[in-house]
Amino acid sequence: MEFERVLAVRTNKTVYRDGDRAVKLFGEDFRESDILNEALNHARAEETGLPVPALLEVCKIEGRWAIVTRFIPGKTLARRMDEEPEKREAYLERFVALQVEVQSRRSPLMNRLHDKMYRKITEAELTDATKFELHKRLASLPARASVCHGDFNPSNIILKPDGQWYILDWSHATQGNASADVARTYLLFVLEGKEALAEKYLSLFCKKSDTAKQYVQQWICLLYTSPSPRD
Repeated sequence: MEFERVLAVRTNKTVYRDGDRAVKLFGEDFRESDILNEALNHARAEETGLPVPALLEVCKIEGRWAIVTRFIPGKTLARRMDEEPEKREAYLERFVALQVEVQSRRSPLMNRLHDKMYRKITEAELTDATKFELHKRLASLPARASVCHGDFNPSNIILKPDGQWYILDWSHATQGNASADVARTYLLFVLEGKEALAEKYLSLFCKKSDTAKQYVQQWICLLYTSPSPRD
């Protein structure tokens, strides 16, 4: 197994470049159903017309599952923000605009965020009283039907040299309440120690989408105290 170079390394999976293809190679412990579900999420996201690398195939390479997509040349938004701090605010604005665009799309066959969160709470090692409280809190929030990426962060955005943006890694995608996806992005920034950026991001999103900050904060509280919908 020889590839041109390593593009990214994640927990028990590695993304390689193979000419004009990107190969995401999974560890041996990944379930077949999870691989196929990720590929299906990717295909459904592609069908919405969003800027998503073309899905080419799902296969096995030396006994390990792989998802192969079109390789997108460029740098991640995370790297751009680190290398060009003077443009960080402009990049953040584009990042938020792109997320708003994602959430404007619909994909009726995607898994439902509420169902996924309900199941994760049920399966978690929590007391029955805590599960009851989290289920009640989840039920009180509207489900909606926006496309939710599930891991929308600057590392999953590629900016090509010609200025075109692409969104990667649809493994956690669902349809649901847009504010839940925003809450997840906010928490990802916080967990990376970027509290100031998290607050700036939240304020900018709420302004652009005309969403009350208190509404998103309800989801932040739920996600912070319950199993992650990203898992």
